[in-house]
Amino acid sequence: MTDPRPETLTVPVAGGDLAVLHWPATVPDAPVVVAVHGITANALAWAALARLLDGRAALYAPDLRGRAASRDLPGPWGLARHAEDVAALVTALDAGPVRLVGHSMGAWVSALTATRHPALVADLTLVDGAVTFPLPPGVDEQDALAAVLGPALARLSMTFASRRAYREFWQAHPAFHPWTAELDAYTQRDLVGEAPELVSSCVHEAVTTDGTQVLLDPEAAGAVHRLTVPARLLYAQRGLLDEPQALYDPARLAAAGVTVPTEPVADTNHYSIIRSERLAAELLRQSRPPGN
Repeated sequence: MTDPRPETLTVPVAGGDLAVLHWPATVPDAPVVVAVHGITANALAWAALARLLDGRAALYAPDLRGRAASRDLPGPWGLARHAEDVAALVTALDAGPVRLVGHSMGAWVSALTATRHPALVADLTLVDGAVTFPLPPGVDEQDALAAVLGPALARLSMTFASRRAYREFWQAHPAFHPWTAELDAYTQRDLVGEAPELVSSCVHEAVTTDGTQVLLDPEAAGAVHRLTVPARLLYAQRGLLDEPQALYDPARLAAAGVTVPTEPVADTNHYSIIRSERLAAELLRQSRPPGN
């Protein structure tokens, strides 16, 4: 078992430095994987995946602009800005085309990165994201954001008296079971400030701008349909609150005209899918030809 503690590094991007966690490979000729987290997450969301990869890949995970250790990077916000930051990271690694994986909002960012900079991406794994559906009639983007993000969005305006209080907030989330040391470290990385006025590191304007673009931005919505790199979509069988209604299912994906291969991952919800053996196995596959 490799050392679970990642190295930390920074990469120059527009306006400052992007914070990145790196779990090194321990075997020769290991693939390089760049992992892009979701809308209110941070780089430690990928710690369990790093454990499952167990040194068989070099894993790099940025804190996206406006989150955690990258929270002080300035706007403008938006998915295209994140895509350019990811491209800057891949370019700085100077390791050739990488395996790119994105979860939730990170899947839209990764798809945009691959369409804007295909030479940087050897193959792409989209995880429970990147496919946009039209808003239902009468539903505006703010209502849709609240419905989709739920407790994740609500916490951005909350103050916590202690780290324990923040831990208890997340332990009550129905999709975060069983609770683990990795989940604890990931959620604690989000806190900034001092007790009794601890707050989420996420910049509210960044999250709302990014979330609105997930719902409405034409370039982001079209990215999954314009991919020229080998790609696959893995989707959870349960939802954001561990409910039976998942974000995606075969009928909805077919109606959206998705042409990349898709696969449900059993016994996962929107969050736990990135901690699955199936995802680790996908990232360790031999390179696949386009469309497979």
